[in-house]
Amino acid sequence: MWFSYLSHRRACRDKQQERAERIASLKPIYHEPLTSQDKDILSRSVSSLVAAVQTSSLSPSDILVAYSKKALQAHAQTNCLTEVMIASAETWASTANKAGPLAGVPVSLKDLVSVKGWDSSMGYSALVGKPMAADGALVRLLRDAGAVPYVKTNVPMTMLSLESTNDVFGSTDNPHKKGYTSGGSSSGEAVLLALGAARLAIGTDVAGSVRAPAHFSGVYSIKSSMYRFLKQGSASSIPGQEGVPATHSPMTRTLEDLETFWRAVFQMKPWNYDYSVLRIPWRDVKLPEDRPIRWGVLWDDGVVTPSPACARALKTVTAILEKNGHEVVTLQCPSPYEGLQIASQLLLADGGKTASKNHRAFESNDAGMISAFRGLRLPYFVMKLYAWYYRYIRRDPIYAGLIDTHYEKTMPEFYALIARREDYRSRWFKVWRDAEVEGRQGDEGVDFILTVPNSLPAVPHGGMRHGWKACGYTFLFNLLDYSAGVMPITHVDATTDALSRAFRPRNAIERNYYKMYDASAMEGLPVGVQIVGRRLEEERVLEGMKLIERLLKDAGAGYVGLPL
Repeated sequence: MWFSYLSHRRACRDKQQERAERIASLKPIYHEPLTSQDKDILSRSVSSLVAAVQTSSLSPSDILVAYSKKALQAHAQTNCLTEVMIASAETWASTANKAGPLAGVPVSLKDLVSVKGWDSSMGYSALVGKPMAADGALVRLLRDAGAVPYVKTNVPMTMLSLESTNDVFGSTDNPHKKGYTSGGSSSGEAVLLALGAARLAIGTDVAGSVRAPAHFSGVYSIKSSMYRFLKQGSASSIPGQEGVPATHSPMTRTLEDLETFWRAVFQMKPWNYDYSVLRIPWRDVKLPEDRPIRWGVLWDDGVVTPSPACARALKTVTAILEKNGHEVVTLQCPSPYEGLQIASQLLLADGGKTASKNHRAFESNDAGMISAFRGLRLPYFVMKLYAWYYRYIRRDPIYAGLIDTHYEKTMPEFYALIARREDYRSRWFKVWRDAEVEGRQGDEGVDFILTVPNSLPAVPHGGMRHGWKACGYTFLFNLLDYSAGVMPITHVDATTDALSRAFRPRNAIERNYYKMYDASAMEGLPVGVQIVGRRLEEERVLEGMKLIERLLKDAGAGYVGLPL
């Protein structure tokens, strides 16, 4: 144990020193202030950059310099970078495919994405100094498309938190407000996008890991359904976990760039790079024009009610939709709480053993995961007593219901959970307008689902001690494997979004999470909404997001992000 601790300390020290030396040893140009040309490059959309490279009016090297400068500035502000690949990216930029759909465009990668010769430690000190043997499928496609990987970004160890902190790289700050989380687990990606230090980024999502950072940091993402986007070759904190689908997904600074990114990836025929990707080309989708589009709103998941700031963002969207002739209804659906119960059991069905496999003695962990793993290791009867206490003494059946099932599952129990998941999915299927199943809602069904990405805006560092239990608004759609996008709508207002004195929490999860809600302290933090479609309907979700953005802009209420 003592040897493990010493190895841990040495690995953390060496990795942080390596990162600092890689930054310090870069050519002087990367440490200079942004030039007028740099600022022009940073202000351009991805399609504009690609066109400029393809016509030779800009070089991939010029673009790399601009984005690398900005990335280093973003890192100095937020501590978002893990692997600084800029020196190697100079060679990659000089040989980039200038005819590709992403010609010369830098792409940031979440730390787990495999790049040959570079670590994917995911914040585990035991994985430091173990570079990947080959590029993952996604990186190979990006290179062939002309893109230039240049940095990798921070994550929480275990990848199971909405906050990025680990002993190897430290904590990552919110780009809008120091001392607050930027989300997780794809937090470093969201930071670079929000600060204009990236246009294109790759994250992953198993419980909200691209959508929570998009919401907390004010950027755009669509979580893909399983088998729609490339993933083979990447590292994982829970390899083999498929009870709740985890998917790689694009993240971008603007909605326009999000569409460009998705189209470019599918132009490259991703199924030729990754056997698991379904052979479904990108489809041009048109939303109905001969009838109102019906938006089903999930106002409350029954566990944690949306805060005033998040509820206001959702109501802003529903109001603009209704004003423009769309139909907004309260979603009639199976219990979201039941989904949280199923998903939480499936994700840690092994008792957290796989995610803890690389965890060394005395190595820090996310505050929430410390609590989660401690509970999984307690004797079964202790958790049963704890659940009994909350159910009958505290009169809290919501929290008791989650505690009651928080233990390592046997194989028969795991199979039963998979069967329960499939039954739950079949009951949800009936809410969609076109579902042809017994008990369907038919023309009363919905075209889209609207809800919040999280009940709160970004919370202070350490907030995931309790906040990990409040991820139901995103976790639900991983369980269902639906395509789900998040887009920023507004910012927290200290006066408008103050919590009413009449508010009374309904359960322990809501009570502990709301202790962090302070509209005055959170003023200026971004707030988003979540747009959800059926499985494998990423194109349709994108069209729904474009519609909302257009209506808001036409009304003079478009989102304004951080200036470059």
